[in-house]
Amino acid sequence: MTRPSSVTALLLAALCLAFAAAAPAQVSYVESSAGLDTPDLDGGYTEVEFVDVNADGRLDLLSVGDHGNPHINTDQHGVIVWFGDGHGRWHPFQFGTFGYGGIAAGDLNGDGKMDVAYGIHHNYSGQDLGDQILEAALGDGTGRAWTAWDDGLATNGETYGMFSTDLADVDGDGDLDLASISFGCCAGVHVYLNEGDGSWTQSFGFLGGNNREDLVFGDVNGDGWPDLAVSHSQGTVLLGDGSGGFVYSDANLPPGGNSGRVGVSLGDVNGDGRDDLAWARNGGLAVWVRNGDGTWSDFSGGLPAVGSWEATQLRDMDGDGIVDLAAFGNGRAGVWIGNGDGTWVPAATFTTPSPGYFSAFRVGGDADHNGLPDIAVVDEEGGGFSSRNYIHFYREASVPEALKVRLAQPGPHATLRTGSVRFVEWTTAVPQGAPAGRVSLAYSLTGESGPWTVIARDLPDTGRYQWNVPDAPPSDDLRLGVQVVSGANRARAVSAPLTLIEQGGAASRPPETPSRSPK
Repeated sequence: MTRPSSVTALLLAALCLAFAAAAPAQVSYVESSAGLDTPDLDGGYTEVEFVDVNADGRLDLLSVGDHGNPHINTDQHGVIVWFGDGHGRWHPFQFGTFGYGGIAAGDLNGDGKMDVAYGIHHNYSGQDLGDQILEAALGDGTGRAWTAWDDGLATNGETYGMFSTDLADVDGDGDLDLASISFGCCAGVHVYLNEGDGSWTQSFGFLGGNNREDLVFGDVNGDGWPDLAVSHSQGTVLLGDGSGGFVYSDANLPPGGNSGRVGVSLGDVNGDGRDDLAWARNGGLAVWVRNGDGTWSDFSGGLPAVGSWEATQLRDMDGDGIVDLAAFGNGRAGVWIGNGDGTWVPAATFTTPSPGYFSAFRVGGDADHNGLPDIAVVDEEGGGFSSRNYIHFYREASVPEALKVRLAQPGPHATLRTGSVRFVEWTTAVPQGAPAGRVSLAYSLTGESGPWTVIARDLPDTGRYQWNVPDAPPSDDLRLGVQVVSGANRARAVSAPLTLIEQGGAASRPPETPSRSPK
């Protein structure tokens, strides 16, 4: 094939080819954990994130460790990066003297380099980096050095410890803000706005209550503003108002329990542009979809009603364009393929060594570029005084025969706000032995026929791009295009229709009435 002369020309050549979803495929997983045995872990909960920290086109793993961080019966310390080699092997590097908690990654100051935000329990580093239980830190682009960028964080009653942390542009000003949930009782939930200069201002937060350390951003009501799902005793779903404020909107969801729902996650399982909710209910698994009137409907057909599940993730696991469910608990992981109609079909299961108590679970990265998401598990193994956490990475095992690419986020019919930050996510299937792919992105305001405007050219195949949505005219047929070039071969995909509205514009979906506000 002839290499394209420009990104726009390539996309125009594909305008009549909307991305065709492949038929549902069976998925299987093979462990690829070489190098993850260093540093030793200890016990307790943690978080692992998938992100290409150094922009070399290879997936890396990111954490601030478990109870053993820093240097508590282990050699853990600070931010831990396991650099991936593109084949499922890992090389650890650590920086700092703090830890035990949750972490998120994104470009906080707009310099194009990966930064981090984290909530921790062990904050006694004695220096700026690691002396607060909620922090942000700038990266230098290598994943091997971090500089504190955290003035104003953890200044609103967070005195015990923070944990799960996530990033999104909650006020639409073009930079990433952060949210974090308490490390158990009783520091609550807090949202801080990024002021762009290393300082942060709380826009929402409360203290008290019990929780299970889970927090994630999504768009539950489809209005283009980030919302939250949290595992807190006061409720689960918090709707964002576009200025940094949030109100609860659980409506008719079943009770969440005295410590909040177990293992909450968000994803659009029926393709209506609204994120839906999954969690482990009574040890089984539940998925409920968000309706246009603010209520919820049970969408759990075929999922186990009982069991020992402790964590969920919503992601398209088989590449058919429909979001699936992955879960983990007590040494067992499972994947259920969604049909978009409320029925689920078991597709894969595997086990970790006994007893396999949950410590962390993450789905979504693609370490070997076979086009399908992989899975990371941290679990407690062994017994008595020999018990400790282990991290496992499982690659989806299929081998691609041809170069392919698909868009994963934003999902079908999503709403975007002009001037805000959104993550564009994709996966590429690169045949074995082929050169690493290079990726370009573009958008059209007028459907597949264009004209197309280039977002970025010739990117490393990181699987994620932080996009500043342009101040463009509103559109109900915004399309995103992605192309990958590997040697002389190329592949491309175009999104389903998306909606672009102005900062203060009204969403096209019916407004919702929140059920109650946090105490």
